Amino acid sequence: MRNEAVSSSVRVGILAALVLLGGCAATGGARQQVVEAGLAQLGTPYRYGGTDPRTGVDCSGLTYYAHHAAGIDIPRVSVAQLARARPLAQGRARAGDLVFFRTGPGVHHVGLMVDDERFVHASTSRREVRLARLDAPYWRARYLGAGTYLD
Repeated sequence: MRNEAVSSSVRVGILAALVLLGGCAATGGARQQVVEAGLAQLGTPYRYGGTDPRTGVDCSGLTYYAHHAAGIDIPRVSVAQLARARPLAQGRARAGDLVFFRTGPGVHHVGLMVDDERFVHASTSRREVRLARLDAPYWRARYLGAGTYLD
């Protein structure tokens, strides 16, 4: 119960900040829809292979779901998402873009940027969808790059 309340507070705060600061809300359209769909899943349980927030999502299931909520077709798994996304130069990822990581031999992880510093992702270690900072030492050391399916 407590996690749900915290997640709701965080979600409302981030959405309000995006609107107040301009963020992706100023550009509207698909980018805003992707971010809102991703943030709406904060606290959703992690489930390997999951793409439905009602039953749980994995990392690529979250990004797949958020893009499909905005009417954008992307591949289902992180390796394919990385291969088909339009690459972005380092430091150019914006809200709605994908960030990719190598978390182990042959293991890839993907998250969805929500602003210039944070991304939402389905965490295997915390067993839920949560926010993380791109500049955190763990993620910085595993960063592969960023890509987008958005204009």
